[in-house]
Amino acid sequence: MTTDPYQYLEGFHNHHTSEALPDSLPKGQNTPQKCPYNLYAEQLSGTAFTVPRTHNQRSWLYRIRPSVVHEPFSPLQAGTDALLSNFANAHITPNQLRWDPFDLPQDGEEVDFVTGLRTVAGAGDAATRNGLAIHIYHANQNMSKRAFYNADGDFLIVPQHGRLDITTEFGKIMVHPNEICVIQRGIRYSVDLPDGPVRGYILEVFGAHYELPDLGPIGANGLANPRDFVTPQAYYEDADNEEWQMVTKFLGKLFVAKQNHSPFDVVAWHGNYAPYKYDLAKFCVINSVSYDHIDPSIFTVLTCKSDTVGVAIADFVIFPPRWAVQENTFRPPYFHRNCMSEFMGLILGDYEGKTGGFQPGGASLHNIMTPHGPDAAVFQKASTAELQPVRVADGTQAFMFETSLTLSVTEWGLVKCNKVQPDYWKSWRALESQFSATQI
Repeated sequence: MTTDPYQYLEGFHNHHTSEALPDSLPKGQNTPQKCPYNLYAEQLSGTAFTVPRTHNQRSWLYRIRPSVVHEPFSPLQAGTDALLSNFANAHITPNQLRWDPFDLPQDGEEVDFVTGLRTVAGAGDAATRNGLAIHIYHANQNMSKRAFYNADGDFLIVPQHGRLDITTEFGKIMVHPNEICVIQRGIRYSVDLPDGPVRGYILEVFGAHYELPDLGPIGANGLANPRDFVTPQAYYEDADNEEWQMVTKFLGKLFVAKQNHSPFDVVAWHGNYAPYKYDLAKFCVINSVSYDHIDPSIFTVLTCKSDTVGVAIADFVIFPPRWAVQENTFRPPYFHRNCMSEFMGLILGDYEGKTGGFQPGGASLHNIMTPHGPDAAVFQKASTAELQPVRVADGTQAFMFETSLTLSVTEWGLVKCNKVQPDYWKSWRALESQFSATQI
C-alpha cells in the first residue's frame, strides 16, 4: 500500500487504472476464475450497459470482500426529515429569495456529513431519474465507522467552510474550500473533518452525469481543462471484526445496514466511473475584450445535459477573479429575466453584483422569469465609473447552480432554517426613474 494516500490521477473522465499492490489488476480479462491476491471482482455501472460507448461509464473494483456483504437495511431517523427527493408538494414562489449564511452546527449538536444534509430546493423526482436537488451540509463530527452512498443521484460538493477529508472506495480525496468534488451515484465514502466544523453546498442531479461543456467557437482550450480534474489512486483498508454502518440515501430517505468490515477494501480498480475533484483557481476565464457583458454561460465549469441540445438539467457556473476591459459597457451583471432558474452561493469575499446582504455561506434564488440584477448602489457606481481595465472579484468566489427546471423550495429552506431575508426585494426599491424625454 502506498505511504501517501492522497495521490491523484489526472484527466477528466479518462479510463484510469490504479493499484495499491503490485500486479493486483487482472491481466487480459475483468473477471478471471481467480483474481490476484484472492480478490473479488465487482463492476460498478454508472450508465446502462447498452448506452453508446462514448457515454458508457463504469469501473471494475477488485476488493477483499464484495459490497453485498452486509446485514439488511432499516430506516435511519436522524437527518431524514430535512431531505427531499420529490418536489411535487414543496413550496412554489416567484419571489426573489436570499438567505443569510446557513448555520454551522450549534453547541451541543452532533451531526456528521450525512445527518447534517438539508435540502433547500429542487425539481423533479429521483424515482424517475429526472431533476435535481440543492442541499446545504453542515457537520461537526467525523463519520467514524460509518460510510455513505447515494442511490438517488450524483453529488457535486462545494465546500465553503472547512476541508473535507473523504475516503472513497477508489481512494482518498482532500477537498478544500474553492475546490469542488463530484461523487457519483452508488459510490461509497466517508467524510472526516480535519479543521473542525464545516459548511457547504451540494448540487445533486438525478439523471445524467456531469460533463465538461462543449466549447464551440472557443476552440480546443479554455474554461475548465480536462487535465486539471483529479481522481484518487487506489488505497485500501483490511479491517476485520469492526462494526461499520452503511448508510444510503434512497428516494430521499436514509437507511442503515451493519457490516463487520471496512467498506474501503478495494485494492485495485480500472474504469471511468470514479469520484474526482477540481481546483476552481485553475479555471481559464474567457471574456469580452471589446464591448458588452458576455452571457454567464462562459463561466460554466460542469454541465449535466438534458435531451434538448443546449439546455441543461444543471450547470455549475463560477465567477472567479478576472480582468474587465470592455469599452463603453455597463460591466456588472445586467438586469435580467431568464428561462433558467439561478441559485447562487458565495464561498468567500464580496460578489460584485451586490453591495451587501449576500454573504459567504448564504445563497439567493431567482426562479424562472423572475427579474433580478444589480442593486441601486452597484448600478450607480458602474454607470459613472471610469472605463479602464480593472480587476474584478479578487479575493472572491461566487458560484451559480443553474437549471432549466422551475425550482420549488422546501419547508426547511423557506421556513425552518430561519435564514430567508424578508426585505431582499428592497434591494431594488431605490432604482428610481432617470428618464428624460430630451436626448442627452
